[in-house]
Amino acid sequence: MKKIAVLLSGCGVYDGSEIYETVLTLLALDKAGVAYQCVAPDMEQYHVVNHLTGEPADEKRNVLVEAARLARGDIKSLSDVNPDDFGGLMVPGGFGAAKNLSQFAFKGADTDVQPDVLQFCQAFANAAKPAGYICIAPTLVNKVYGGGVTVTVGNDADTAKAIEAMGGKHQVCEVSQACTDEQHKVVTTPAYMLANSISEAQLGIEKCVQQVIAWA
Repeated sequence: MKKIAVLLSGCGVYDGSEIYETVLTLLALDKAGVAYQCVAPDMEQYHVVNHLTGEPADEKRNVLVEAARLARGDIKSLSDVNPDDFGGLMVPGGFGAAKNLSQFAFKGADTDVQPDVLQFCQAFANAAKPAGYICIAPTLVNKVYGGGVTVTVGNDADTAKAIEAMGGKHQVCEVSQACTDEQHKVVTTPAYMLANSISEAQLGIEKCVQQVIAWA
């Protein structure tokens, strides 16, 4: 099968991709013997957060450069990859998905998706290729697919309401499970929207990745 694209949004839970979710995604793909390629938009982050204090820092960082930390340097810009070369897509969470890939953290249901990200993700949707979105990343889905997709962020009522305002359907889901939309070939899991430990997050992420592989 073709490689799976793993779309990253930086490095670190508060301003980029959630590190544990990303590593667990890559581990699940590797354990299944499935090749992957990390990708990210070449753009400035919305802001930089000091992960020790939780406060914004007075500096600027690039999403692609930061995501390269997670990919051990093996990463490509979205502008340099062709979605046709991939059999499926995985999007880990972290606030970068809601600050860099989209503006959901600030605009909620009125969010836009970053243009390069939207074009890339829509290529998978239009080709009926499977996609897995983790944690807060499912807030991107109904903007990508134009509504009508069932997703989960666990049991967060406000986020669920925003998803439904975007034309989606929200399904309450345990951290150990994944929510599948067979029609659109989209699978989502709550991960750190609910998880209290890395082992809890692993359970749902493993199911999410396995479903993408099964569809691919």
